[in-house]
Amino acid sequence: MSIRQILSSRVQDAMINAGIPEDCSPAIAESNKPQFGDYQANGAMGAAKRMKTNPRALAEEVLKHLDLTDVADKVEIAGPGFLNIHLKNEWLGSQLDTELSGDSVGIQKAESPDTVVIDYSSPNLAKEMHVGHLRSSIIGDSLVRVLELLGHNVIRQNHVGDWGTQFGMLIAHLEDESAKGTELADTALSDLEAFYRDSKKRFDDEPDFADRARDYVVRLQSGDEHCRTLWQQFIDISLKHSEDIYQKLNVTLSREDVRAESAYNDDLAQIIDDLKAQGLAQESEGALVVFLEELADKKGNPSPIIVQKTGGGFLYATTDLAAAKYRSQTLGADRVLYFIDARQGLHMKQVFTLSHKAGFVSDDISLEHHAFGTMLGEDGKPFKTRSGGTVKLEELLDEAVERAQQQILERNQDLPADESKEIARKVGIGAVKYADLCKTRTNDYIFNWDSMLNFEGNTAPYLQYAYARIQRIFRKAEVSPKDLTGNFNISCKEEKFLALELLKFEETVRQVAEDAYPHVLCSYLFDLASGLMSFYEACPILKDGVDQATRDSRLLLCDAIARTLKQGLDLLGIEVMDRM
Repeated sequence: MSIRQILSSRVQDAMINAGIPEDCSPAIAESNKPQFGDYQANGAMGAAKRMKTNPRALAEEVLKHLDLTDVADKVEIAGPGFLNIHLKNEWLGSQLDTELSGDSVGIQKAESPDTVVIDYSSPNLAKEMHVGHLRSSIIGDSLVRVLELLGHNVIRQNHVGDWGTQFGMLIAHLEDESAKGTELADTALSDLEAFYRDSKKRFDDEPDFADRARDYVVRLQSGDEHCRTLWQQFIDISLKHSEDIYQKLNVTLSREDVRAESAYNDDLAQIIDDLKAQGLAQESEGALVVFLEELADKKGNPSPIIVQKTGGGFLYATTDLAAAKYRSQTLGADRVLYFIDARQGLHMKQVFTLSHKAGFVSDDISLEHHAFGTMLGEDGKPFKTRSGGTVKLEELLDEAVERAQQQILERNQDLPADESKEIARKVGIGAVKYADLCKTRTNDYIFNWDSMLNFEGNTAPYLQYAYARIQRIFRKAEVSPKDLTGNFNISCKEEKFLALELLKFEETVRQVAEDAYPHVLCSYLFDLASGLMSFYEACPILKDGVDQATRDSRLLLCDAIARTLKQGLDLLGIEVMDRM
């Protein structure tokens, strides 16, 4: 149990014994200032308001029934009825002994694991991955890692765009390039962005080519073998590009996780038939539309969702309905998390509402749209190249590593070339990911090279350096963490702060799993690393005069911090190194 859970249980019992209704919360919160204790129990305030009695008098009654003698040095009433709880150093040490012994970081697996489907990344295979795919890829992957650590059954779903009108023109263009020779076709496809641009120009400028492209869309979706062969060639090359990006980004998606739009092609007609049979879909101006009263505007007008175009074509909504049905009925999901940008908010509400209404998903499944904001340039506008073009994700990552390499060489010129290169890779990629993940997911943020690669402040390099610093301490001590004996001995305020932080790790991870806000974990890791730096300055470890028991206890504390930093950064998809 976490500290919060232990205190909640004890205070809840005391409140019940004091005559307070069982459904009143003990309202345990961390104290903002150490002089007011480590935790506060604020439940008497809310209970007094409900019971129409004096909150301080009620708090005094709760205190009479509260037994924290084994846990706290002191519990005192403050203000109108707060209970300030000062935890015992000895108890915190014993909790660390229990929770963080060996290789443990204090994480308990879920007793009843959920099946969680996570829809993330989802690039359009008609183009190369660009910065617009970064947030979905790394936020989604962080939640995958968090939920897997907690023991849940996680199913990755990379809902790539491989279907639709643009693929007709791409297939036609690929056919023409292939006619010139396989080598030429491969060369053309090596730059997907240029290939798309060339095919689009032909589509706009050449009527015959445009007609052929439109015909190929119909043939492709009808299963024409020739079109499917060309299409598959394009898809394979596009997916290989995405896989290279995922590997560079340290994102855990693979080819096996791809469940493309085309995978649902054969299910779309049945989706339409089901909507018609239930009387949910009706014709409107030639299209088939479902009007959702549940999402009506302020004037009472229902929200329309088009599920079939005039002429019989399907839309993204149709495919998303089929995907929701598959995830519920075939994969057996308890939760489905969609990491899609905020601009798709209404679309996702419509899909979720209709999925439940039509019975495509079970009543108890949780469909969750975890929206995110936009990466902005220094000018406050969507991040672009200097010429105004879209920034390719691969080029951004390469530049991050190059910039990190320059900083690493400036800080330590004695590193071997191979080691310097590897450190630069971890620092550069980690910096880009952390700069995104440490921001509140729903907010836009400004991309800035200098701030994200800074070795001071809330950055990946700062956290990676904190880990490396601990490894240097152990090298200097000429001892392995596994050889340490003894127990955690908490004796000063810096050690107490770190003990409290370490014992909050599981609680933090569970909060991220529930709310899907990775910045909460980033803030936790930054606080932990900052506490380490204060501890390092105030509490000697290897200096003469430090007795063996104190030395070993502080080394144990350092090791626990290092393991927690490493695990926490791994949950963000960021690697550590033993020296920088």
